[in-house]
Amino acid sequence: MDRLSLESVLMEMDKNKIEYDPKLVKKAYYFTKNAHEGQLRNSGEEYFIHPVNVSLILINLNMDEATIIAAMLHDVLEDTEISFEEIEHEFSNEIAVLVDGVTKLKRLKFKSKQESQAENVRKMVMAMANDIRVIIIKLADRLHNMRTLEYMTKAKQFEKATETLEIYAPLAHRLGINTIKWELEDLSLRYLEPETYYELVEMIDMKRAEREEYISSIMEILRENIAELGFECDITGRPKSIYGIYNKIKKQGKTFDQIFDLTAVRVIVNTVKDCYSVLGVVHSLWKPIQGRFKDYIAMPKANMYQSLHTTVIGPKGEIFEVQIRTWDMHKTAEYGIAAHWKYKEGGRKKDNFDEKLQWLRLLMDWQKDLTDSKEFMETLKGDFFSDEVYVFSPKGDVIGLPAGSTPIDFAYRVHSAVGNHCVGAKIDGRIVPINTKLKNGNIVEILTSPSSSGPSIDWLKIVKSPQARNKIRQWFKKAQKDENIIKGRDALEKEVRRQGFNFNEILKDEWLEGIGKKLSFNNLDDLFASIGYGSTPLTQILPKLKELHKEHYKTDEDIDQISISKSVKPRARSVQGIRFEGIDNLEVKFAKCCNPVPGDEILGYITRGRGVSIHRADCPNMANIDIERVIPVEWDTTKESFFNVHVNILAYDRVGYLANISKIIQDMGLNIANLSARINKDKTFMIDLLIEIKQKEQIDELFKKIMSVEETVKIFRVKAQ
Repeated sequence: MDRLSLESVLMEMDKNKIEYDPKLVKKAYYFTKNAHEGQLRNSGEEYFIHPVNVSLILINLNMDEATIIAAMLHDVLEDTEISFEEIEHEFSNEIAVLVDGVTKLKRLKFKSKQESQAENVRKMVMAMANDIRVIIIKLADRLHNMRTLEYMTKAKQFEKATETLEIYAPLAHRLGINTIKWELEDLSLRYLEPETYYELVEMIDMKRAEREEYISSIMEILRENIAELGFECDITGRPKSIYGIYNKIKKQGKTFDQIFDLTAVRVIVNTVKDCYSVLGVVHSLWKPIQGRFKDYIAMPKANMYQSLHTTVIGPKGEIFEVQIRTWDMHKTAEYGIAAHWKYKEGGRKKDNFDEKLQWLRLLMDWQKDLTDSKEFMETLKGDFFSDEVYVFSPKGDVIGLPAGSTPIDFAYRVHSAVGNHCVGAKIDGRIVPINTKLKNGNIVEILTSPSSSGPSIDWLKIVKSPQARNKIRQWFKKAQKDENIIKGRDALEKEVRRQGFNFNEILKDEWLEGIGKKLSFNNLDDLFASIGYGSTPLTQILPKLKELHKEHYKTDEDIDQISISKSVKPRARSVQGIRFEGIDNLEVKFAKCCNPVPGDEILGYITRGRGVSIHRADCPNMANIDIERVIPVEWDTTKESFFNVHVNILAYDRVGYLANISKIIQDMGLNIANLSARINKDKTFMIDLLIEIKQKEQIDELFKKIMSVEETVKIFRVKAQ
């Protein structure tokens, strides 16, 4: 029977004991098939096979009828003329909302791939909060796409595999859906490092027969000894995933021959009491290795995983791992949140379910505070997708933190106020330095004081979690904002006075508000606070103010009394396309650190050799300079000059890519002054270009055309390091 036929889908649902209406499933099956009629996948097969395969993955996760039907329909809204209202009318609002939730994750378009990835993940977090089933469908969708990735271009394979390994596999891990997580990791490795992947597969195959025979003998010994206890059990061998082996080699610097737990023995029993009884049997048969016993039953992982893990030395001196769990724990270990979601449980265990999703609610709270998508991604990867350490609060609550975290990270995980008022910490009842690294099983108590002056700036060097770091930064910005507003205003007034201006005539609110808006500040207080905090240098403000002042007073009879040394209007000079006033015999040079071109806002800086170095106004090297040596300059648009622009292009390796880029530059009438390229270890390569242009608009157009080439990852002007 065809595995993708309606009959096979219904048989799979029966096999997994899923309650469903055969007529509704049949309706969804043919509705989807007709909607996608004529559409083909990259493999040349009917597109219809994709949504059916996604639904089969969810059937094997024991998801409910609505989720399975939504999976069949998940591409209908995006790829066909079918509307939300039609799905709602033909099926239900519940199914339509699920389909719409998955569709919205695909429709986002942004300026860059990094921004797109960040916002898509943020959207997924919102979707999870509304209905966890949306993200479970999305994971199944990604899994089938990864299974058929061979039909995509090399560039797309690399892009999708990287995204899967960075986002989707960790997300599956966080949701406890290990059956999907392991396969996503292995498939990603297959396309990111194919040579390593197939080398590991070959080495595993060479040892398989010998290993299986050894593990079988271990399992038989265990089975005989557990039978004497008088309860039922299921004993199997669990092979380690290819990515798991790769990760161990990479992180621990081991060779393949040094990895002893290629296969673990898994014992599944009926009760928690039986788990500990089996543990006693294992330790009576073989010597346990110190420090390698983990009790995830008493202290479950944040993704709900529970099991006993112990590593022992076998009868032939070989090391192997034994995992012991109940059937319920095994179901959770394989299917994670899919085995516990509240819709299936009918609300009977709602409170317990909410506890399991505490990390998601915490993430939702944090994402409200983080307006920057890249900052959100940093927090997500650092706090939620990293290796973890599990510690206890004094009340016995288990809290997961990134490995290497300190009591300060713990304090901010509990609450911002606890972190801000932290004055000390106890670990296992003993007072410790607040930079002490936490270990699994520590009981952590935070000592607070209402009279605390707040966090120390040095804490930023101590904390491990991006979440704690962001909270500390927010505290300093908020706590010192009033002080920084005053400091910033005073600094600006002092500088305009020093340069001979009447600050009442140059520091006009409307001018400052306009400048602040261009710099993305909401109001004047935010602008002044940023100046006082040191984030915005005066060199970004003063040239713009001087331009506005000059424009405003250019017909005023008293202009000489207002401007610096204006008793005699200085003679304007133009050198190499740059106009400046009042200074003779100056050589003009363009700074190589930022490569300004016509259209960029610029500043002149008088060097000690009596030359003027022209910088972009936002050049990092202009942040901490002697302000007295800065002079106003502008582009002389009456003269035509050529300027060198230093550009880097990061792209996926593909024959003919460099020729494509050269043709784009040639067709635009631009000249390449210098070109070099290098291959990176991750199958990408970097092109280093020096291009002659006349104006900034040419660079903008060039960037747009190069980014339209599929293999391009990013293009940017090289700035100072």
